[in-house]
Amino acid sequence: MQNQLNIKRYGSGPNKLVAIHGLGSGSSAWDLVRPQLQEATEFITLDLPGHGDASMRATLDMNPKFLAELINQELAKHGIDNFHLIGNSLGGWIALEMAAKFPTSVISVTGVAPAGLWLVPSKKRIPQLAVSRYIARSTYLAAKPISRIKWMRKVGFQYVSPQWEKFTPETCAKAAIAMGSASGYYTLWDAFLGNRFDSPINENLPVTIIFGDSDYTLPVENCQERSLVPNHAKWLVLPKSGHAPMWDQVDEITRITLDTIVRKI
Repeated sequence: MQNQLNIKRYGSGPNKLVAIHGLGSGSSAWDLVRPQLQEATEFITLDLPGHGDASMRATLDMNPKFLAELINQELAKHGIDNFHLIGNSLGGWIALEMAAKFPTSVISVTGVAPAGLWLVPSKKRIPQLAVSRYIARSTYLAAKPISRIKWMRKVGFQYVSPQWEKFTPETCAKAAIAMGSASGYYTLWDAFLGNRFDSPINENLPVTIIFGDSDYTLPVENCQERSLVPNHAKWLVLPKSGHAPMWDQVDEITRITLDTIVRKI
């Protein structure tokens, strides 16, 4: 079987938890929370098209709704028919679309700083993110030695997290390599321009939305619109956290995710 999205399975348990990373990231984004989550669930990661080790090429058709269908199809090929979801950034948006589209397959959703929650969709690329991509693309082959230098970690991650100083060189190197090597970065970015999440989700499907209090990538002013998620969704803001709370608050993200899995509506 061709593993087009590089699906990997860890641990075991009665619940299957599928993790979807964000734009310019990869399945390694979940490495810090994976040890705890795979003790309680079968933890399943994947790489989006043009990211990580996915063999599937990204195309402009791959907006979040399309990716939701694609991922559901690929999971089914692996016999994964009923599952919980956790997603970060673009991955969180895709997870919400999957919950709306496939309510008999998706059991719960934990959105970690999900994208798509804006009233007015952007039609242009954000210059700051394009600069970050350019830097990562230019330096990722030397990411491991560069990440050993503290001031370089600061340059790369001070806007990602207020706790960047606690990130290990390994974590920073993995993130830089994922960003720099993501051939599908701009293709998937352009595919979601002009869109937002606005699909209804079954009121019986547990949803938790988590944002960091210092998210500069998706700021509260225009990217965290609560009216776009279902009324029954649990909305949490974590202190001392940026756009990747699963790096900032490992234990708390684990606890919240497991609580969402067992929560009854």
